[in-house]
Amino acid sequence: MDLRQFFTEAELIPAIVQDAFSDEVLMLAYMNEESLKLTLESGYTWFYSRSRKELWNKGAVSGHLQKVRSITPDCDNDTLLIRVEQTGAACHTGNISCFYRKGMLMNNE
Repeated sequence: MDLRQFFTEAELIPAIVQDAFSDEVLMLAYMNEESLKLTLESGYTWFYSRSRKELWNKGAVSGHLQKVRSITPDCDNDTLLIRVEQTGAACHTGNISCFYRKGMLMNNE
């Protein structure tokens, strides 16, 4: 597979990480071509840190690994949905998901 197809518009693309069993959205991170290649080769998620400007293997330090079950591109090939088997918390705060805060309600009257 030619991974360049996902990086024609930008060097980084969003990766939405979802629990393969519960369907809960766990986190959003960014991938470059190298992190996607490492993910495909290892079977575990690798991302690109925009703040540190380096690759990182999710859970390598904490032990909260993400074993990849599937990777699905969106209709434009510029976002990936990565379904994982999550070990421990996905969020650096210790929460299972990074989306643990109370949602904002919209008044659609």
